[in-house]
Amino acid sequence: MQRHRHQEFIRFLNAIERAVPAGKVIHVILDNYAAHKHDKVRQWLIRHPRWVFHFTPSSCSWLNPVETFLSTLIRRRLRRGVFRSIVVTGRRIPRWFKQGGGLGSSKVANRRGG
Repeated sequence: MQRHRHQEFIRFLNAIERAVPAGKVIHVILDNYAAHKHDKVRQWLIRHPRWVFHFTPSSCSWLNPVETFLSTLIRRRLRRGVFRSIVVTGRRIPRWFKQGGGLGSSKVANRRGG
């Protein structure tokens, strides 16, 4: 199982750093997970000045539409599924959208009378 520690987060940031052309500013929206605020991540951020971190407010995450969407995805698809790997999981999420599982889908619109 893949772990979600500061080491993996820094590897993820490095992969994005390599993929984004030089000279572009990179804005990242993050929750307040401890791995995102670890001292080594802060040191990494100082060494990479084109990166800007924006943290969602911890006191009102229910206002964040992205959190609402992810919560729906987890409740309706990921907790019910059995996945052999992260790659398989990543392939099945777009399928869930196509089948109308995402927010704003025809199923939701039909329940609202749309």
